[in-house]
Amino acid sequence: MAATVSLSFSIDPQPQHHYFSHFKPHQTLPFTSSPLFPKYPLLTIAHRHNRYAFKSSSSSSPSTPSTTATTSSSFLEDPFRTGRFLSNEELEKLKLLEDFRYYRELESGSLWIRVMRAEEMDDTVALLAESFAESMVWPSGYLSLLRFLVKQYLIERRALMPHTATLIGFYRGKENERLEHEEEEEEEEELAGTVEVCFDKRGANASPPTPTPPKNSPYICNMSVDKPLRRRGIGWHLLKASEELISQMNSTREVYLHCRMIDAAPFNMYIKAGYKVVNTDSIFILLMLQRRKHLMCKKLPVLGSPFDMSDSDEE
Repeated sequence: MAATVSLSFSIDPQPQHHYFSHFKPHQTLPFTSSPLFPKYPLLTIAHRHNRYAFKSSSSSSPSTPSTTATTSSSFLEDPFRTGRFLSNEELEKLKLLEDFRYYRELESGSLWIRVMRAEEMDDTVALLAESFAESMVWPSGYLSLLRFLVKQYLIERRALMPHTATLIGFYRGKENERLEHEEEEEEEEELAGTVEVCFDKRGANASPPTPTPPKNSPYICNMSVDKPLRRRGIGWHLLKASEELISQMNSTREVYLHCRMIDAAPFNMYIKAGYKVVNTDSIFILLMLQRRKHLMCKKLPVLGSPFDMSDSDEE
């Protein structure tokens, strides 16, 4: 699945089934351009299976799409935090991010989505870097460079919380699927995917991909799903979790994302989710060695209205 890369350095990833939005560290690579890769909206992911002992303290039932639970460590104690003071409103939103949970039962297993913790950054970096490397068909020698750039980007973005947040999803296969992996412990979860959400102007990327979305509107980007776990509805639920979090964090109803014109599967998923094309890159963007992209927008339900949490296998 893909959403649009929003890093502060440039590149154009996004194979047809990857979900990546605009990702960009503050430097420009000679080979591409994208704010983490604005040129590559909708990047897909090819990442090795990572395992996590993800134990939730939530007591909600599987039928509840989202729940709240207290994390083991406070975001205020995050080692990547800067020394800036937070307003009371920012502190409340930081607590909301800390408590956010989205849970969903899938046909093949279960999925948990929450905000990334500091100790999970390296695994998220590996997921994104390998995804970019695969989509851009780069030599393996570039992987360490990609990881460095992606990590710098994530550190910079994390310092902007609660104006932006990186969500990560953990997947657990059903019993018959886990029997194939006898070496794995029952309580371990797989890092299945990630997505970044910008809530307002302060969290907006300095150099967003074109067509440029409104800076003060929520924006979804850098969505990626682990290659072995695609086509299970994980990308769909990363999108729905992002929308749910936006509804809790921001009163603005319009949310934006990018989709490359060549990525038919992600495009169909966004259309099914209610997104509409509001602008499209000019053909002249091809002269800059970038893929043409659609800017898509959706008006979210009024806060308090039930979300459409129906399942989807489109990825």
